[in-house]
Amino acid sequence: MNLLNRYLLSQFIRYFFTVNAGFVSIYLLVDFFEKFDDFSNAGKPLSLALKYFIMTIPFIVDQLGPVLILLSGVISLGILNHSNELTALKAGGIPLRLIIRPFLVGAVLFTLLFVAAAEWLLPYTNATTNNIWYEQLKGKVPLGILRKNRYYYKGEHGFYSFGWPNTKNLVFTNFSYSEWDENYNIKELVTAEFADWSLKKNLWILKHGQIQEREGENYKITNFEIKQIILREQPEDFLVPENKSAELSLTELYMEIDRAEVEYQKRAATATFYGRISYMLLGIPLLLLGLPILLISYRKWGRDLSVAIPASCGLAFVAWGAWGALQSLAIAGYVSPLVAATSIHILFSLAGFILLVKNDR
Repeated sequence: MNLLNRYLLSQFIRYFFTVNAGFVSIYLLVDFFEKFDDFSNAGKPLSLALKYFIMTIPFIVDQLGPVLILLSGVISLGILNHSNELTALKAGGIPLRLIIRPFLVGAVLFTLLFVAAAEWLLPYTNATTNNIWYEQLKGKVPLGILRKNRYYYKGEHGFYSFGWPNTKNLVFTNFSYSEWDENYNIKELVTAEFADWSLKKNLWILKHGQIQEREGENYKITNFEIKQIILREQPEDFLVPENKSAELSLTELYMEIDRAEVEYQKRAATATFYGRISYMLLGIPLLLLGLPILLISYRKWGRDLSVAIPASCGLAFVAWGAWGALQSLAIAGYVSPLVAATSIHILFSLAGFILLVKNDR
């Protein structure tokens, strides 16, 4: 690597860490004011709060990764243009593609770091923050286990078993609830094909099921089509953190595809794995498109980053919105997971390449 490439790469790395520090500081400051009262009210020590916020940093960097790469390249090239260094390099016969190459190398290096962190670091830090927030702070300890896509929970007086296809919806399949006496004999067994939780009525609505109640040495069996029933537990007691998949490494996410037993679960697991990979790679096509947009904005509105940076943030927002929409469509089965994971990258990369060629003339 020659002196020029080392200089440009060092500029990119320096601005990456500068932007990274700024964004992480703002995120932590907002998060601190939102959550510190929870630690105080729960009587937890300051050391636990500090551990929680420190362990949150890798997750913040991972979520902001594509934006950090984009802004680092835009600021690096913008400073070069503002100080007339870019003009001098072009006048010296160095084409634009060679000038931005160190920025792309830096983007690839940081993307590889994101991949390594997702495999080895984030599972540990996310599990730690989930443990602190849900268990030590909120007092919600998982009551059971997940085996072969079926949940088993021990309630206050009984045992629950059910399928939970989508943890964002309070709809359960093959639901069963049983209570046992001191001699481990079943006192009551409730089964249903479907179980819904009614937020308005604060009770369970069971469909197509059966109730077995012990009466002496015999059991009274009652079949039903729809029945409203009150149990001691409700879905919020069945703790499954929303970002539970964030505790899984890339290898474990891939293994979830093989563990899925039905089509929609396999589709969701595949979309989650491809989506995780594609999000980490999103910074490279964003940078390819962001750099020529910077040069175009300079030609139209002058050498001022006050236009280029908001434009870059807008570009990142559009990419994030499109990526999120495609992932939702992939999970729902309307779009192939592979198409959802690659379409934004291909589109932005092609557009960026075309604009770079035009700016290089």
